[in-house]
Amino acid sequence: MFNPSFLYFFCFLFMSTFCNIKELYSQRSKDYIQAIAQKGDGIYKLLGRYQLDKNQCSLDKFCKINSLTETSRLKLGKTYNLPVYKFKYNQKSIRSTINIKDWNQAKQIERYNELMVELGLKASDFRKGSLELWVPHHLKYCLKNVTDFLPDNNIYPIFGEKYSNIPIVDDKLAGAVYYIVAGHGGPDPGAMAKYKGKYLCEDEYAYDISLRLAKNLIEHSAVVYLIIRDPNDGIRDENYLVPDMDERCWPDKVIPVSQKPRLEQRSNIVNKLYEQNRKKGVEYQRLVEIHVDSRIKSKRIDLFFYYYPSSKIGKNLAYKLHNTMKKKYAINRKSGEYNGTVTPRDLHMLREVKPIPVFIEVGNIQNSNDQKRILYPTNRQALADWIEEGLMKDY
Repeated sequence: MFNPSFLYFFCFLFMSTFCNIKELYSQRSKDYIQAIAQKGDGIYKLLGRYQLDKNQCSLDKFCKINSLTETSRLKLGKTYNLPVYKFKYNQKSIRSTINIKDWNQAKQIERYNELMVELGLKASDFRKGSLELWVPHHLKYCLKNVTDFLPDNNIYPIFGEKYSNIPIVDDKLAGAVYYIVAGHGGPDPGAMAKYKGKYLCEDEYAYDISLRLAKNLIEHSAVVYLIIRDPNDGIRDENYLVPDMDERCWPDKVIPVSQKPRLEQRSNIVNKLYEQNRKKGVEYQRLVEIHVDSRIKSKRIDLFFYYYPSSKIGKNLAYKLHNTMKKKYAINRKSGEYNGTVTPRDLHMLREVKPIPVFIEVGNIQNSNDQKRILYPTNRQALADWIEEGLMKDY
């Protein structure tokens, strides 16, 4: 007697096997991105050029698809397959293009493509022209859990006794690393102005805003490095911030007097930390530098941004922050006007750092109206909140 359930099971088994074979064939037949070995290239150096050298999964796949071992030498001028698949973007989403469900996974692939364009290794954005989407093998098949990069604890004495205990609100920024650099510090107070007979120093106010921003980011599970640090200031809820000269550079280095060594100290430590985190598998790293400008007293300026001229990712980051400020000013300023700008600048802390940087000027320290923006702790907190919101949009 015929058994319908047997037919159902047979059909199910056939379709499952067919789908698995189809998927396997698709993976085997998928085009790989290729690269030509240059002078001095070994496997790690070639993979490093494409940001693939810090992942064992990528190394294993590279060796397999090129019939090599980890100790094999590359031949100068020979073309090698990279562990990066080439897809045609369907103009809908990365997830539907490569058949994945995880949003964070898609964002990592998106950022990888943007970085390859930034480095000049990929001709164009995957949403334009040929619609070529690059998908690294490790981001599709060996994805690391971003929660592995959550902060180790929630006690941070650097924020002062009142704010040292930072509860984690959510994991929206899990896997992100930020380097917050408050302008000047140590022997250099930065821009200075008089307020009711007292000196306002740029480094003190930039540092307080930086602390507040760092605290916000940590609450959303980001890892944050405060590159300029004061051992005893913490977040201060006063209008007038008493100036001092005891700031240090991460972790506890005396800040040089001369400008060039001072800037090199900061960029060097940032780059060292960047490489340490990249070896751990962190692919999203950003640097935020905060300053207070100084112009003639009559010149009122809105918060504005600099990015490195050739950095498309840096430009996009700056505009995301700029657009956030524009919306906030429309709500919180009576006139609704916002005249902040986004401008390319060839500055040391934009040019010499490895994380994608953005440079922020929060106002004119000489202007009485702009002084209110930094004097009142509620305003400093608002600035930190708005910058945080823009950074979250970038992630």
